Amino acid sequence: MDNKQEVREFLVSRRARITPEQAGLPAWGDKRRVKGLRREEVAMLAGVSVEYYVRLERGRIGGVSESVLEAVASALRLDEAERAHLHDLARTASTSLARAPRASGRQPVRPQVHWLLESMSGTAAYVRNARTDLLAANLLGRALYAPIFEMAGRPNVARFVFLDPTAQEFFREWGKVAGEAAALLRTMAGENPYDQGLSNLVGELSTRSDLFRTLWAEHNVRQHRTGTKRFHHPVVGDMDLSYESMELTADPGLRLNAYVAEPGTASADALSLLASWASTPNVAVHAEE
Repeated sequence: MDNKQEVREFLVSRRARITPEQAGLPAWGDKRRVKGLRREEVAMLAGVSVEYYVRLERGRIGGVSESVLEAVASALRLDEAERAHLHDLARTASTSLARAPRASGRQPVRPQVHWLLESMSGTAAYVRNARTDLLAANLLGRALYAPIFEMAGRPNVARFVFLDPTAQEFFREWGKVAGEAAALLRTMAGENPYDQGLSNLVGELSTRSDLFRTLWAEHNVRQHRTGTKRFHHPVVGDMDLSYESMELTADPGLRLNAYVAEPGTASADALSLLASWASTPNVAVHAEE
């Protein structure tokens, strides 16, 4: 991925979404030639010269100070995920290719993490990497995401969302899930710019999915930490599950996602039924490990 182009397109897309009124600036009633703020308006809000901001928007962001990045982030009204993404892009621009980390290969899941997963008997849980590959899961996690684990090759959430037609039924808010998946990949691409596997995945999805190409061009990013997903599971039907996503601090790039249902709800009953189904002999739902 071209870092200068990434910086340019990200800043332009963030600038385009802010109106002068939102930024506290007069619109002057003129017909503006650009959508959103002008470069000179962003420069004024950030307290830098127009020439300097133009330089940044052209992708020349390497070596820019933290204070300037924060000033630009404030001028563009970036949220937490967008600020982190801007800093990731600047860090990449400041890192020479000679010192760039190698693309990460297949990262093993430690036995202790497998033990932790299996101990979470009432929770559907799995571990994924920065490419949304599912690397390990407990019994209930494999049962919950059975349609993904049934994919040919390594189970991959993003590939399932955008390329498997059954995803539109499995995720009851598929459009929302697709937007979040694209934003998550954009975030991880900023964090892992030299991961060739991630670049290959983005290239594959861009080639095969019109929706992904559209979403990718929006340059949205997000932090995947907590939320709710609405499923239509092929075995137990509809479930609304809350999730928590936690970084495995001893294993950079790996995250543990855990799904639970609110006690006393129909979703809790469905999740319990799914756990019973998964523990039935001869029910084979396996993670590729």
